[in-house]
Amino acid sequence: MLNVDYKPLMQSLAGACLAGLARAITGVIPIWLGTKPSRNQRIYFANHASHGDFILLASCLQPEERARTRAVAGADYWRSNRIRRFMAEDLLRTVLVERNGVERTQDPLDVMLKALDDGQSLIFFPEGTRNMSEEPLLRFRSGLYNLAIARPGVELVPCWIENMSRVLPKGMFLPVPLLCRVIFGAPIAVEPGEDRTLFLHRARQALLDLKPTNGAGR
Repeated sequence: MLNVDYKPLMQSLAGACLAGLARAITGVIPIWLGTKPSRNQRIYFANHASHGDFILLASCLQPEERARTRAVAGADYWRSNRIRRFMAEDLLRTVLVERNGVERTQDPLDVMLKALDDGQSLIFFPEGTRNMSEEPLLRFRSGLYNLAIARPGVELVPCWIENMSRVLPKGMFLPVPLLCRVIFGAPIAVEPGEDRTLFLHRARQALLDLKPTNGAGR
């Protein structure tokens, strides 16, 4: 009997179905302001207010790019039960990182670099957790800078996700139909001699500059 691995096909179908569902519910409009769809390896870094953020962003990518793009998420949440673990690891190919420095068994940076070295692009949330505050963005953690220094050839593309927190609020399982947009800005890079604090401030501002001024917000 042939030993056939059906996981890649299952993942491809799951990605296509979720992208279609996201477009149907939100009518998501991708706005390519400072860049355009590309085959270049990228880290799409975005604001984070909903578990549906990475699905919405991925739905805006061309099928070939979406197939090689993986979201980075917290292992503590997605491995907390069998259903979440199956969704994250088997269906969505999520790059799971351990955020608890005391209990972690793997360095989060090593896990993300492994995915990049395998030719994957990443969807990355530099706030480190969902933003449930009234502030448009939380302080960026150092992960984006560490990735940029370790793999300078990978493009860093800021992406503002609009309205997803209203489509899938915290604690809700069923989404609320509401128009969303994902706004893609110009790629940034660490400048020669630029330290971590300055880069993270500039990256955060690049993301804030994409935020619509019509009050729609997150």
